[in-house]
Amino acid sequence: MSEKLAGHKFLARLGKKRLRPGGRAATEWLIQQGALTPSTRVLEVACNMGTTAIEMAQRYGCAIVGVDMDKVALQQARHNILAAGVEGRVTVMEANALALPFPDNHFDVVINEAMLTMYADKAKRPLIQEYLRVLKPGGRLLTHDIMLLPQASDDVTAQMRAAINVNVQPLTLAGWRSLFLDSGFSQVENAQGAMTLMTPSGMIYDEGWGGAAKIVRNALKAENRATFLQLFRTFRRYRHQLNYIAVCSTK
Repeated sequence: MSEKLAGHKFLARLGKKRLRPGGRAATEWLIQQGALTPSTRVLEVACNMGTTAIEMAQRYGCAIVGVDMDKVALQQARHNILAAGVEGRVTVMEANALALPFPDNHFDVVINEAMLTMYADKAKRPLIQEYLRVLKPGGRLLTHDIMLLPQASDDVTAQMRAAINVNVQPLTLAGWRSLFLDSGFSQVENAQGAMTLMTPSGMIYDEGWGGAAKIVRNALKAENRATFLQLFRTFRRYRHQLNYIAVCSTK
């Protein structure tokens, strides 16, 4: 990439607000598994611009803390929270997911989308165990990531890394399920589907016609065109080898 931006940051610069592999449909499945009420205490790890946290607060009235390491994203999240009028229910802060500044058994729900894939396999379990630590007994971890299908070729991961400028390490369905169970969760349920992040229909569904048009206009600018086309072509080329996976793991 011309500025060596990670793929999700590049897409955010174009105006994309939903930066997850399964888009709004996958996030909606996760939220439904959370059984949210006004008394639910939620932690969102890698909250980015606060899109999901704001929606949960507006729809369910629950209290949400969002954490991220990206200062620019947090600044935008704070702006979005104020604009949405949910500052009494959503707060965001800078924090390391490997050392969350919260006590044990503190949250009813932890949600973490499109982050675990970005870590090497050996680094995934310490993150999940930290989420397990801050969850109450019976609490739910809601995650959303990239999944390799059985027919995935040997080079698909390398090609994705080159396109999105992140050393991603997606897993198979069995790999994801085993990871959560082996990390200490008692029950794991999942849904899966086609990755919609870069498809025209997915962009329209996630961002609306106006939002999708804005993204395309920005993508076709000379400084963005080559990077956008690389992303688009890579995800299209491997669309039959990759899915999103959404997982609800119960402590």
